[in-house]
Amino acid sequence: METLLWLCNWSTLLVCAALKLPQISAVLGARSSRGISLPSLLLELAGFLVFLRYQCYYEYPLLTYLEYPIIIAQDLILLLCVFHFNGDVRRAAPYIITCVSAWFILTLQQWILDLAMNLCTFISAASKFAQLQYLWKSRDSGAVSALTWSLASYTCAARIMTTLMTTNDLTLLIRFVIMLALNIWVTATILHYRKTDIKSE
Repeated sequence: METLLWLCNWSTLLVCAALKLPQISAVLGARSSRGISLPSLLLELAGFLVFLRYQCYYEYPLLTYLEYPIIIAQDLILLLCVFHFNGDVRRAAPYIITCVSAWFILTLQQWILDLAMNLCTFISAASKFAQLQYLWKSRDSGAVSALTWSLASYTCAARIMTTLMTTNDLTLLIRFVIMLALNIWVTATILHYRKTDIKSE
């Protein structure tokens, strides 16, 4: 059991160290943020911030959430890339300031953090649905990386295991199960539109 926990924790950390790199690379390679939903990215970032703050506040084992600072940093880089290729990097500043402010506001009162965590699953789910909606509307996966979404699916599956073996927190378990299902759905949608693009060429 301890070996499985160790493997899940460290494999998740290693995967997350490179999680957004394929997406960042795809955006830089295409010199375009086509296919990436800005609302999805912002909601995902908000969900990750709340989740990280919750785990820190309740002093859960460090290895069960150590990947989140790495993912947040990568999301911020991706956010800057999206604004850069949309023509105005300065528009990212209010979003970054809001994220930093939220980090401190969340722990002003315990009930604020608990409420935010309960809403976190809906926020994160909304980010996936925003990306799905963008893909359905454009019918084009553009510079969206299927590998990034596949890796995100793996990390959710691994975190289901680590949560069951450590904290057994029902709120976290529900979140990871829902995120796993939605990450798989987004990956399948990206691959579907990628095949459609290849056929049309």
